[in-house]
Amino acid sequence: MRRFWHTASGFWSAGRGLAWSLITFLAICVVLQLLVQYRLNLWNRDFFNALEARNSGQLRHQAYLLPAFAAASVLLAVSAVWGRMTFQRRWREWLTRRLTKRWLARDNYRRLDADEPEPQLAEYRIAEDARVATDAPIDLAVGLLSSTLTAATFVAVLWNVGGSFDLTPHGIDFVLPGYLVICSLAYGGFANGAMMLVGRNMARVIERKNQAESQFKFILSHVREKGAGGPGPRRVAPIAYSLGEVLRQWRRLCGQHMRTTLVSHGHTLLAPLVGLVVCVPKYIDGSMMLGEVTQAAAAFAAVQGAFNWLVDNYPRLAEWASSAARVGNLLLALDRIDAKAGSPQPLPA
Repeated sequence: MRRFWHTASGFWSAGRGLAWSLITFLAICVVLQLLVQYRLNLWNRDFFNALEARNSGQLRHQAYLLPAFAAASVLLAVSAVWGRMTFQRRWREWLTRRLTKRWLARDNYRRLDADEPEPQLAEYRIAEDARVATDAPIDLAVGLLSSTLTAATFVAVLWNVGGSFDLTPHGIDFVLPGYLVICSLAYGGFANGAMMLVGRNMARVIERKNQAESQFKFILSHVREKGAGGPGPRRVAPIAYSLGEVLRQWRRLCGQHMRTTLVSHGHTLLAPLVGLVVCVPKYIDGSMMLGEVTQAAAAFAAVQGAFNWLVDNYPRLAEWASSAARVGNLLLALDRIDAKAGSPQPLPA
């Protein structure tokens, strides 16, 4: 991973004007989108309060506001997609050009297969792993920034709207401050802990699946180009074995995805309902209006969506770690070849 970042991070200095401009643009989109979400949360409160009061004038006013908020949210989402994919495309192009240059220099592509103890499958790593290694970090970073700001904003909303909750365990009066925040943190912590538990082996499973896929492509290419294995069944045998390994690893990955989906889907399904349920006692005793209940439930769901960043992105994070490590291994192999050749300085990647 360190070797991968040593090379890949060069994009930030080589194209610093473009890279930092796009990052700034994406950060602005995230902040503006959060402001729109916050305003929609307030709209949710005002609309249902007006509905409970049967205030037709206020309902009409809120109905006029909704299309403007929706249009702003859609425009910001489209702009963020442009910025994110432009960054990913430029970063992938920069990294792929340097990997290809390093791979072709001084016939390294020939020496790589001859000198390394196991096949490096450079074609797959340059074409596929480099794509994943440059696509995922931008998605993950933008998502993490958005989730962090969303959590901070709507935790404050939950604290202000929910207030404190009076408990009388065993006849003792006890005031629980910010009880909606405590419920939200507890529920989010449980979901993320469950995801880390069921998905703890996912990175290793994805690594083995990717290795099996690249090995299968290598064997097919080797058989086509050199007729490896001789005529008849001897040529089919390595292909059949490699395909079997690919399918075995896919079965293992399927099991991992089933377990993580169990946690993520259950969490997404229950979060809005839990938000409503924990507001019921305060609505019944009259300390919360209907609009505040729906506002708190929406804020609860927003906080859970933010906390859900790890739950939603754990498989993607594991796949990125696998691909980045494989690109780093290719770079280390090329470093060893340059060292054996007595190069005073390895070619920059």
